[in-house]
Amino acid sequence: MEPKTPSFALTLIACLLLLPLLSHAHVLHNSTSSPSSRVAFLQHLKGCHKGDKLKDIPKLKAYLHKFGYLDYTNQTSPSSNDYFDDHLENALKTYQANYHLNVTGAMDSATVASMMTPRCGVADIVNGTNYMQTRRRHGSTGRLHAVSHYSFFRGNPRWRASKTRLSYQILPGTPEEAVAPVARAFQTWAENTQFEFRRVGGDPGDDTVDIRVGFYSGEHGDGFPFDGVGRSVAHAFAPEDGRFHYDADESWGIRNPRAMDWETVALHEIGHLLGLDHSDVEEAIMFSIIRVGAVKGLNADDIQGIRALYNV
Repeated sequence: MEPKTPSFALTLIACLLLLPLLSHAHVLHNSTSSPSSRVAFLQHLKGCHKGDKLKDIPKLKAYLHKFGYLDYTNQTSPSSNDYFDDHLENALKTYQANYHLNVTGAMDSATVASMMTPRCGVADIVNGTNYMQTRRRHGSTGRLHAVSHYSFFRGNPRWRASKTRLSYQILPGTPEEAVAPVARAFQTWAENTQFEFRRVGGDPGDDTVDIRVGFYSGEHGDGFPFDGVGRSVAHAFAPEDGRFHYDADESWGIRNPRAMDWETVALHEIGHLLGLDHSDVEEAIMFSIIRVGAVKGLNADDIQGIRALYNV
């Protein structure tokens, strides 16, 4: 699931991982779920900690930067530096806290395994704001909730009250096998919200369409390039942007233990399209990590979140 409120960044943002303003691709691969070379470097870093100097550390810094954990803009130590410094240790601790791992600040086995798991492309932290930790620390304030663990994008963007009937378009290049799972995901959200979703055809450039679903590879023009097999698998933007992009380089299928599930990922990204950010409830569809072969539906946390956002 790629960026946080990409419009504001969402995601995955969005999650599975999303939240983002995102894009498209055309080729599907029937590869297995083995880690791709793009994340294999994490295995080489297992056991490393502050004070180490290794050639793959810049890649780790890039990973944490991508999802909002690390910003070297105002630091003297550049992201290209291969030194495991204080900033990297603090970023790792924040990541570990967000994903309920032991907060060691080192690349232990559990942290490596978590980072190698496919996820939504929407970032976990946007503009320095980590809502997962704030929620745990302060309970219920504004977008934060003491019992539930859902969250919204900065500014709580949502579809205007007059937009309860949303049209969506499946863009050219989308595999035919993906159409039915995507339609089922929209129907599931319709059954749990005030929204109705209607598929339309026509010109892909028709700006009267509310939501566009497409498959893309690598750089696709929305500022959130996909990264090949095994990391960010999709992303979507906050309301009312309407862009939802799958990473075409992933293995996709329906209830296939060796592939990402079309419907599960669609449920997550549609949550972003409606205004939900990531949840820290692992059972929720809005949890940012989406495992290969995992099949999930909406959780009570997801439904509570969407109803709270729209005051239903």
